[in-house]
Amino acid sequence: MMTLKVNGHDHQIDADPDTPLLYVLRDDIKLNAAKFGCGLGQCGACTVIVDGKAVLSCVTPLLLLEGKQVTTLEGLGTIDAPAPIQRAFMEEQAAQCGYCIAGMMMRAQALLQKNPKPTDAQIRAELEPHLCRCGTHMRILRAVHRAARLMDTAELSSTTQAIVHGSAP
Repeated sequence: MMTLKVNGHDHQIDADPDTPLLYVLRDDIKLNAAKFGCGLGQCGACTVIVDGKAVLSCVTPLLLLEGKQVTTLEGLGTIDAPAPIQRAFMEEQAAQCGYCIAGMMMRAQALLQKNPKPTDAQIRAELEPHLCRCGTHMRILRAVHRAARLMDTAELSSTTQAIVHGSAP
């Protein structure tokens, strides 16, 4: 039995330590954004964030996750209050079939957390591991840039509110 922290909540998992994270997310915790694509870590459909880094959950065994924070697309926002990355992908209509998009959003989220103003080349390099046949690659690029702007605006807004309410650092 191990405790797995996913989207800020502890889950008691009774599974073999070699079980891939993807199976636990989908079968035990009932989170379905991360998809089973190839099962070999070659397509990116299963990408989640572990301690700030994009990780392929189909090839990441549970034994490597003790004490780490796992974030899935469900943990970023909701239908009523989408996270900037989710909102940007919707506004740019950056998906067709949608199968690979959750993984792309998670990898883009990890990129924006470490580099809030990436260049086109940096976004392309970060998203390279993702296989996608939809043909919306330019929309995806625009969505990542839009998310960066939305995140920057949200950060500025909270700083301004903190100053107004006298709680700024």
